[in-house]
Amino acid sequence: MNTLTTEKTLPLSVSDMAEKLIGSEIIKLANDVNDKIRQGEKIHNLTIGDFDPAIFPVPIELRDAIIQAYMDGHTNYPMANGMPELRKAVAAFLIKKEKLEYSADEILIAGGARPLIYGIFTTLVDPGDKVIFPVPSWNNNHYCHLLQAQPVLVETRAENHFMPTAEDLKEHIKGARMIALCSPLNPTGTVFRKKDLEDICDLILAENKKRGPGEKPLYLMYDQIYWVLTHGDVHHYNPVNLRPEMRNYTVFVDGLSKAFAATGIRVGWAMGPKFMIDKMKSILSHIGAWAPKAEQVAAANYLKDLDSADRYLDKFKKEIEERLQAFHKGFQKLRQEGFSVQAIAPEAAIYLTVQFDLKGKKTADGSLIKNTEDITSYILNKAKMALVPFSSFGSSADSTWYRLSVGTCRLDDIEGMMIQLKAALKELV
Repeated sequence: MNTLTTEKTLPLSVSDMAEKLIGSEIIKLANDVNDKIRQGEKIHNLTIGDFDPAIFPVPIELRDAIIQAYMDGHTNYPMANGMPELRKAVAAFLIKKEKLEYSADEILIAGGARPLIYGIFTTLVDPGDKVIFPVPSWNNNHYCHLLQAQPVLVETRAENHFMPTAEDLKEHIKGARMIALCSPLNPTGTVFRKKDLEDICDLILAENKKRGPGEKPLYLMYDQIYWVLTHGDVHHYNPVNLRPEMRNYTVFVDGLSKAFAATGIRVGWAMGPKFMIDKMKSILSHIGAWAPKAEQVAAANYLKDLDSADRYLDKFKKEIEERLQAFHKGFQKLRQEGFSVQAIAPEAAIYLTVQFDLKGKKTADGSLIKNTEDITSYILNKAKMALVPFSSFGSSADSTWYRLSVGTCRLDDIEGMMIQLKAALKELV
């Protein structure tokens, strides 16, 4: 007689945090676009905040210094907080370029901005703590989820170039542990005006004066990874220069990635109070989130040559601004011709903020454009232009504003893109 046996099995599962974590909406969109490109479609991919090395190569001096560092055998572990020569070079760079004075011991090197932001969150934020951030903004919602913090999303407005004001933040500040700000802002490419940032600093300082001995201070994470890429007469401001008392409450996110088209080189730095930087170093040392040693040695040598860096930045910024201005003029012309689009004048970074106010319009086949997803799909499939909706950066799902990135764009292609876009818009009724 055959005996049938059954083995009890448990359902496979992951942590609640992992189960509910949402992957990068931007990367998902970019993957969908790349699938179309692989299938032979001619798509203008203006989604990811990265650079095409064939268009925007890293500085040749930095490239050669990296190669030399590998030739010289710098292939072992770096120091946990970063190579001393790089931290000293960053300190000198910040003093010269931004008049920000931080010692080498107040600077932490890591593999780009992402682990530094994670390190700031884990150092300052406990589960349940309130973290305030404006939307649209990059990934703060996901970092809150990773740390099980309480996210407080503050919707910003087009009339203020999507930059938050003290008035926007004020009603949420009681009991908050951290405010996360970014300027120049990803995704908008806009910056804080001096008075607006001063008002926010004054709000934070006043709140900390109110708090009693047993209460946690309110801290500011200030992401300025794009700060050297301001255009025209636009000026970048930081909280510590405007209000020196903010030094005790501010930790910066910065690095090479965007400033020198070096996203793949993975050299970022944070600077802030030493007690905070030391704890961040301990956390990141367990993760192994350091930048490769050869890249650190090379970056230190490169940053010491400020004349070379300035020459690169002058050319780099000019080429980015040319592209942003070309798109802005194109959108302004379309608006003048009666199409339901607009764009905010470029201020910084590699992004242009654009709007497609197309809800309620019908396509040539009679389909109704009902929501942002329909707009995104129509612009992608008809105009062959891939953009990221602000809803991917935490804004409301019905926002009709988009990020346009020029890091992979050739200047000569923009006129053709705008012709295609105009043709697509003309078909709508």
